[in-house]
Amino acid sequence: MDTVVLLKAAVMGLVEGLTEFLPISSTGHLILAGALLGFDDEKAKVFDIAIQTGAIFAVILVYWEKIHSTLKALPYRQDAQRFAFNVFIGFLPAVVLGLLFGKAIKAHLFTPWVVATTFIIGGFIILWAERRPASAVRILSVEDMRGRDALKVGLVQCLAMVPGTSRSGATIIGGMLLGLSRKAATDFSFFLAIPTLIGAGVYSLYKERALLSLADVPLFGVGLVVSFISAWVCVRWLLQFISSHSFEVFAWYRIAFGLVVLATHYLGWVTWAA
Repeated sequence: MDTVVLLKAAVMGLVEGLTEFLPISSTGHLILAGALLGFDDEKAKVFDIAIQTGAIFAVILVYWEKIHSTLKALPYRQDAQRFAFNVFIGFLPAVVLGLLFGKAIKAHLFTPWVVATTFIIGGFIILWAERRPASAVRILSVEDMRGRDALKVGLVQCLAMVPGTSRSGATIIGGMLLGLSRKAATDFSFFLAIPTLIGAGVYSLYKERALLSLADVPLFGVGLVVSFISAWVCVRWLLQFISSHSFEVFAWYRIAFGLVVLATHYLGWVTWAA
């Protein structure tokens, strides 16, 4: 396979890994990077979704101790059963609403104005969430969550079907507004990402299998490996960052990026509707 194509795959994997778990929308960044690299055909769109799986393996590695202990205790411990149930109930709305409205959203909402607006509005929502009183926090860790808390976060996650919203942003900031601490909201967002993004990747590969061949294995392999490594670095950094910082820096970044979306569209550099 062409070395240039593999380098493009590596860049896209890097962008995916560094943005998937930050509240800044990996989809928006992948659209921009793909347009600038000329890596935005139909196969590239499948690639963008498939390499999320590499990023998810990074989360599994970082949280392996928690995942392993939960699976081991699942048959006989109620706390493990409750945690697994919470992840399942949080994942369910994305499956149902994604299957019902996914096509319509892609047909009507993938416009530069929607992407820019959601970036900017999301930035102001983050600022609002971070400036709420400390007394609004009622859940300090994922172990304290109940089924209804998980369901609410799962419903908020569905907002990420609108381009530019950010799945991580919706679940983390939505969780905070629902009473979760910054740490609990971030942890649950990561755990919720495991079935959500693996499911999306497998479904996309199956649905678009006619576009793919064995010759694409190196392309997807490079993207997966780079997204895994960069996501592992990013997740570890984010967990340290939130221990002493708020998400406000990401809010201002989102607002600035929304203006970038408008500028690149106006100048004709990026076809955001793609």
